[in-house]
Amino acid sequence: MNDTVIVLLALVALIGLGMPIFLALGFSGLVGLYLAKGSLAFFFAPSSLFGQLNSFELIALPLFVLMGNFLGATPVGASLFQAAVRWLNWLRGSLAISSVGASAMFGAVSGVSLAGVAAVGSIAVPQMLERGYSRSLAAGSVVSAGALAMLIPPSVPFIIYGAVSSVSVADLFIGGIVPGIVLALALSLYIYLRVRVHPGEAPRASESFGWGERFRSLANIWHAALLVVAVLGSIYSGLATPSEAAGIGALGAFLIATVVFRSLSWRRLLEILGATVRISGAILLIIGCAKIFGDYLNLVRVPQILTEMLTASALPPWAILLAVMVLLVLLGMIVDAVSLIVVTTPVLLPLIQALGYDPLWFGIVLVLNLEIAVVTPPVGLNLYALRGVCPELSIEEIIRSALPFVAVQFLVLMLFVLFPSLSLWLPSLM
Repeated sequence: MNDTVIVLLALVALIGLGMPIFLALGFSGLVGLYLAKGSLAFFFAPSSLFGQLNSFELIALPLFVLMGNFLGATPVGASLFQAAVRWLNWLRGSLAISSVGASAMFGAVSGVSLAGVAAVGSIAVPQMLERGYSRSLAAGSVVSAGALAMLIPPSVPFIIYGAVSSVSVADLFIGGIVPGIVLALALSLYIYLRVRVHPGEAPRASESFGWGERFRSLANIWHAALLVVAVLGSIYSGLATPSEAAGIGALGAFLIATVVFRSLSWRRLLEILGATVRISGAILLIIGCAKIFGDYLNLVRVPQILTEMLTASALPPWAILLAVMVLLVLLGMIVDAVSLIVVTTPVLLPLIQALGYDPLWFGIVLVLNLEIAVVTPPVGLNLYALRGVCPELSIEEIIRSALPFVAVQFLVLMLFVLFPSLSLWLPSLM
């Protein structure tokens, strides 16, 4: 047990010193294996890393990242926002609610949270500020809605969780649909009620759109809708695995960027390929090195000991579960989403299963947790992504604007924690 404490302290110290998370995980895990098994650690560690990455389902990860990057090079995000504005213009706060709708749709064709914030935020925030919306409502609606891409399939976090937990990625995609829709509706309802109570935050729209303009706006997003149907339809119909569907999505996004919008030069293509390699490589390194650390924890029975201690305690299962959710929210404030999945899943999943909960359900609520993590400082990446595309907003303003929306996200999280069947009924029908 003393060795385990040393290894955990080493991990925390290395992260605190600014070492890349994959090196901190890999080095700490290697040290732990060496303390437990001696020189055999130099055999176990590489086997753990390559064994984790030798997974067909992980092929979907770089392909979905590539798909998101291709779409990020097109005006799809702007087209989705403009279409939502025309259909929701009759609502007070329609621009903010349109941001939620556009982010949800963009998430369904990209699976990358940061891409959604950048694509929708660069268009929506300036328009809201120009029309007299409060800065808080403009920033908060975009930065929180961008996180929907993590939950609405195809979702990169679901692919990572599936690789770590061996839960079907296709089932995770199906399970994420209902929570994604509920969260989008909850954010929209909050915006509507907020502007009803404080009308000055969202002046009524001065322009009106006829049905002809509304239907014409769909002409600019049909290709995105078709891509969603092609990717998700091929998975749910059983015609393709998630990895094969990711290939369909990447090809479709490439055709949209080159044939439909003609927005892809050779230079831009090389930039996208380079960015995809860097992002995918970083995520895969974290996943592989986390497996080394996770194998050490399993070797010294940390998950089993934790499970036995908590299940033997007098605490009811709901209290243990609530403590786990609060812990994940707090960890999400200081650890990035990918690292949180790969570090906590091997430790917490045995406990969750011992309490009688479904691993599929835990994956869904874990990603709901991550949606809160990406909009809370200091590691809330969506906050900085919006600051990058909207320099007129300060980071302090963006953080303050996100807090009420975080409360809404937490309430939705508690809904699916307390009623697991809400997220499991759709996968049970497939």
